[in-house]
Parts: sequence; structure tokens; C-alpha cells
Amino acid sequence: MNPMVVNAFPVGIVHVINSGNVESEVDLRMEPSVGLEFDSSDEARDFYGLYAMRVGFKIRTGQLYRSRRDGSVSSRRFVCSKEGFQLNSRTGCPAFIRVQRRDSGKWVIDQIQKDHNHELGLEGENNSPVLQQKPPVVPKSLVEVLRRPKVKLLGQIENGGSSPSGIINFKRQKRGGDGRQPLPEPYTGLEFNTANEAYEYYQSYAESVGFRVRIGQLFRSKNDGSITSRRFVCSKEGFQHPSRVGCGAFMRIKKKDSESWMVDRLNKDHNHDLGEQMVYENKFSTASKKFIEEETNGMVSMDLGEMNTGKLIKRSRESKIGTDWYPVLLEYFQTRQAEDTGFFYSVEVDNGSCRSVFWADGRSRYSCSQFGDVVILDTSYRKSNYVVPFATFVGVNHHKQPVLLGSALIANESKECFTWLFQTWFKAMSSCRPKSVIADQDMAIQQAITVVFPGAHHRFSSWQIRAKERENLRSMPIEFRYEYEKCIYESQTTVEFNTTWNSLVNKYNLKGNAWLQQMYDKRESWVPLYLRGKFFAGIPIGETVESFFGTQVNGQTPLREFIPRYEQGLEQRREDERKEDFNSFNLQSFSQTKEAIEEQCRRLYTFTIFKIFQDELLQSYSYIGIKTYEEGTICRYLVRRSGNENDKHAVTFSAVNLSVNCSCQMFEFEGVLCRHVLKVFKLLNIRELPSQYILPRWLRNAEYRILCGAESGVSSQELKAFMIWSLRETACKYVECGTTSVEKYKLAYEIMREGGKKLY
Repeated sequence: MNPMVVNAFPVGIVHVINSGNVESEVDLRMEPSVGLEFDSSDEARDFYGLYAMRVGFKIRTGQLYRSRRDGSVSSRRFVCSKEGFQLNSRTGCPAFIRVQRRDSGKWVIDQIQKDHNHELGLEGENNSPVLQQKPPVVPKSLVEVLRRPKVKLLGQIENGGSSPSGIINFKRQKRGGDGRQPLPEPYTGLEFNTANEAYEYYQSYAESVGFRVRIGQLFRSKNDGSITSRRFVCSKEGFQHPSRVGCGAFMRIKKKDSESWMVDRLNKDHNHDLGEQMVYENKFSTASKKFIEEETNGMVSMDLGEMNTGKLIKRSRESKIGTDWYPVLLEYFQTRQAEDTGFFYSVEVDNGSCRSVFWADGRSRYSCSQFGDVVILDTSYRKSNYVVPFATFVGVNHHKQPVLLGSALIANESKECFTWLFQTWFKAMSSCRPKSVIADQDMAIQQAITVVFPGAHHRFSSWQIRAKERENLRSMPIEFRYEYEKCIYESQTTVEFNTTWNSLVNKYNLKGNAWLQQMYDKRESWVPLYLRGKFFAGIPIGETVESFFGTQVNGQTPLREFIPRYEQGLEQRREDERKEDFNSFNLQSFSQTKEAIEEQCRRLYTFTIFKIFQDELLQSYSYIGIKTYEEGTICRYLVRRSGNENDKHAVTFSAVNLSVNCSCQMFEFEGVLCRHVLKVFKLLNIRELPSQYILPRWLRNAEYRILCGAESGVSSQELKAFMIWSLRETACKYVECGTTSVEKYKLAYEIMREGGKKLY
């Protein structure tokens, strides 16, 4: 027989062209054999894929080999999907075919192995239909194997001929349509009408070859800030995650003067096996699709999909935690749990696979009962490339030191992941709800906080705000940036802010700027004016919060060093806290006035908080208070700085319950009374602070704040949680000290036994 060239058609029909160019159709039950010829390696893969479907297995694209002479691909391997051992589902199956390119340009099977080392699907389970006059309806079960993205030249779509411009419009053909064209390989010089079309094309090409795409760097014009070029890279580019292998495959497009886009740099070589053909059941249309960073404001890279309703949804990527981390962490957790009865850990499990991890020791859980009113979720690992997505829950103690409230490894940045994380933290901390949360502004985090902590005020992380400002403001005039900063940091009222902002946007014709509109909509989560009235334990607005572990433990810490560094960093922080506790109980601050109110606070507050209060008290002597209104028990004062008419605030006082508030809102934000209120107290001869203005969390004996907690509106649930952890921590101290010697053991035992008699 003459050699046969086989074109594998994914509708269940094999189209054959013999050496006499006579077309015929062949039954799909043709077995692959050495010597079988194909027009291209793609057709060989399609043929092998259909054969695999009929027999009962799936295929992947394996190694490729290049010519030493010109670097062109000379042969390819297509293997069973269970080849190798990189995943648990793989069994090292040896089945494969290899096709080699001949001088004629044809591809010929030169090696084959049909034997598998695993069970195959039922014979005929997915048989393709026999010859039919019309293209058959493809069952949904076959979509994963059969569906392959197709493209058409713009000229062919519209005129039935070639496009004179050479620019490609990659519109998807309808399934079963006529005149299908194979997807062209990318090459330098390939042009597109828009960057979106280039991205859609490269995604389609990636699906057909067997890899995924991420959006890489973009470059902007120094003149007007417009985007001049973009890079689309293989999802395995870089080394930020264990699943990435530094793959160098990419396609870069550059904007031409004609407003079209052209491929100017390209690398098609991958340093890893390519997967099975990938499909996405619902794709965006060119008209409705936007780039990923525009949908997520550039904060999170996620796969995007489209629901049947047309609404965009985000599909989170696979876990970013290497599988080798789980056994090491679980062993550590079990060891700690044996030592610390208050140690808590939880692992998120999805379809039998471990995902996110959370843990907190007894001391962290106790600290949360004291200082869990303000919580920082530190995900600064995202600032750069990372080995592990390590995050921490951090609070602020009564010395204004960071205190650990829990640790986590975050599988991905989806709403579901953060919801699980917040719910787990909430459960571990005896259901204590924070008043305020400082976290990134990603939509997934915002939604999770709303679900788990309704009523808590979400303040955006400063580092993320600064990063987006640098990115979006650099293309704008210097005058705009100056007025922007002035609007944000100098506005004193919401009316002033709104008026100034709208005037600024109109002046520079920026009404259509999506980023500015989004930031305005979320102004209550980042503009100082709106944050001042919320309690954040005095954590400065606009400043980056210090990482709890510093550089000792972060997203770049390797597995073998993670636990030792974690333990060392945690112990250093807690040693600093013990030193401050010792100083507050055993040393005395110096008084700088003879005011009774200063002596009261010197006895109650820690060194750090007393210093803040003392400074406000001293500053109050530089202010003048003038009564501007009085009706019944309510008085209003204007308090201004001597010699500075602009430094002034309104203070309202009620004699009924000695309540007071100031327009500077320092007490609401930090929990310490301001100089303006202290000036009014002096005018009214109030010599001691009312109890409601002494927050238990700032006291020297903050760990015993339960004594006054019942008077400050603490819920019964929070009260019980505090009692549990306060008694547990005290008992742990007895155990720790009592086991250092036999004599101390006897003393500790006797103290607890005598104390127990009074309880029973």
C-alpha cells in the first residue's frame, strides 16, 4: 500500500489522503503503528488522543527534541497521562508514541509502546461515532478530550480569503461549523487588533499545547503613562511557588503606531512536561473580557471564568503550599500540643487534600482575650517572590508592642480560603470578635471579613495603598499628585473631603479613571479623616505596620529553617514583653506636674501609655479654652493653640455622666484622652479621669482587667473567654516555676491546694 497521511478530526471521523491525493474516510479503530504518517505533529497528537479515548486513557505532550543544525523541533513524544511520578495519580506508565519529522515535512511514528501498567477504561466506553453525513453532537463527557480552540483569519471570516492586513482577529468558531482552520503557532511579527485578542490567542494556543498562561510584566510610556508592551508567560515561570520551575516560555507584544499590537519577542520552549489539552467550559468574549489585573486591580492573579448568567467569577488557583510542608508542620503541632494544652491547630481539607493551615499556642489565645479588639492580618509575603505563603494575625499589647494572635499558611487568595481562615481564628479565640481589622484591600478579604466579622471596620494595609498609588499616579502631573495628597491628609470634614476630591477629578478630567473611582468608593477604609473615629489602638495611619517576625521568618524562609526561626522569633518578642511587664510593675515614671490626674494615670498606665498621656497633659498648657455654647448640662468649648488660630478643635461636655468628646477623635482612635479634653477638664476642675476613659487594655495589670470588665460593657461570652485564659495562663506560670526544683514544686503545690480549698 502507498503511505497514508492521517488527519485526525475531533468529530469522530478520520480524514485520509493517500499518495494520489485521493480523499477517503477511515474508521477510528485504526491502531497506531510504526510508519504511520501525519501532516503535522498536532495531527499526530489528535489521532493519538482519539485512540486513547477509545481505549480508555488520556494523553499528555511529553518531551520534544530539536535539530542541532537549526534548532527546529525534530521529534515529539505523546505519553499516557499517568507517565512519570510527579503527582500521586501517576503510576510511571510507559505507554507512548514518538513522531519524527522527515525531510518531506511529514511526521512519522518511529517508536511506540502500547502496554500500560494501570487499568484502562471500559472498551468502547467512549467510542467515537462511525461515518456520518453531518457532524455529530459531541457529548459533554467528551468535551475535555475533543474540544480544541480554533481561530480564523479576519479576512477569511469576512471575505472568505486571506487578510491583506495580516492582522489576526481570534474569534472562536462555533462547534461543528464549516471551514475550521488549525490554530497557528505564534511567531515574531504576528499582529493583533488589540492586546485582549493577543491574550485570548495565547491562552488558546496554551490550551491546545498543554500549559497555562499568566499575565506577566507590563511596560508604560514615560510620556503619557499608557501601556506600550505586555508579557504573557507560562504559569510555571519563576520560582515563587514549589509548583513553578522557572519556565522561560513567553510571548511579548508591543504596541505599534497604528494602535495594533505585534509579537516582538517569543520563546516557545518549556523546561517541563506539557499537560493534557486544557479547556475552559465558559470563555469570555473579546468584547466583554478584561485583563486579570483590571478585574482584580492588580492585587491577585487568578483564573477568570464566566457563569451562565454572564457574571464574572474568579476561580482560585491550586494550593500555593508545597506538599512537603504538611508532614513537618503536623509533627511540630503534635509536639507543641503535648507540651501546651492550650495549643490549637486546624488544617483545611478539600477533596482529601490539605490546603490552608492555622495554628496558635495557648499564650496567643490568651493574648487575644486581652488584646483581640484590633487585629492585623499580615500578608506581606505577597510583596515579593515567596517560598511559602506565611501570614500572621497580630495584635497590639498594653506596651504598644506587636503580639502574636495566630499564624497561618494560606493556600490561595480566594474568598473561600480567607473565610475558612477567619472562621478558624474566630473559633480558636473563643469567639472574640475584633472591633477593627487591618488587612489588604483584595475583594476576597473584604468579602470574608463581612461574612465572619460583621460590624468590624476593615482598614486597608498601607503598603498596598502606597504600591497602587505609585503605579497609578506616576503618569499624572506633579500638580495633581500634590493636590491629591493635600486632599487626603489635610481635609478636616467629610464635606471638605468630598468637595475637594470632586473638584480635583473635574479639574484634571479624570472622571473616567476607574482606579480613582474605586478608591473614592472605599474611602472609609483608607482615608485618615474616616478612620480617626474608629478604634485602632493608635496604630498610625499611612505607616506600614512592622512585621511581627521581621526578617527572621517570612515568605522566603525555607522549610528546614522555618520552625527553628519561628520559635526563636516568637521567644524574642515574648521576652521583650516580659521585660516591659517587669519594668511597669517594678519601676516608677517621673511626674512632671502636680496634677492629681497625672498621678492617677502614673499608677494605672504602663510606661508607654503613661508617656503618651503625660505628653498630652503637658501640651494642654499651651492651649486656650473658650466656652461657646451652654444649654442645661451640655457645654461646648473651642480649644485652640496659643498663637496658632488654625490649630483648634471643638470639645463637647455633658455633666450628667461626665461624658466628653473632641473633634480630633484621639480617644476614639487610640483610647487615650487628648490635650483638648484635658484642657476642658482643668477648666471644669475635674481632678481625676472618669472610669470610662481609662481603657483596661492599657493598664499595667491588663491581664487582670476582668476586675473592671463587667463595668465596661463586656459581653458574657468575652467575659468567660477571658476568665478561662487568665486562669489557664496563671496556672501555667505556677507549673513553669514549680517544676524548676523540688522545693519550688512543694511550695507551688501547697499554694494551689490551699487556694483550691476556698473554691470548693
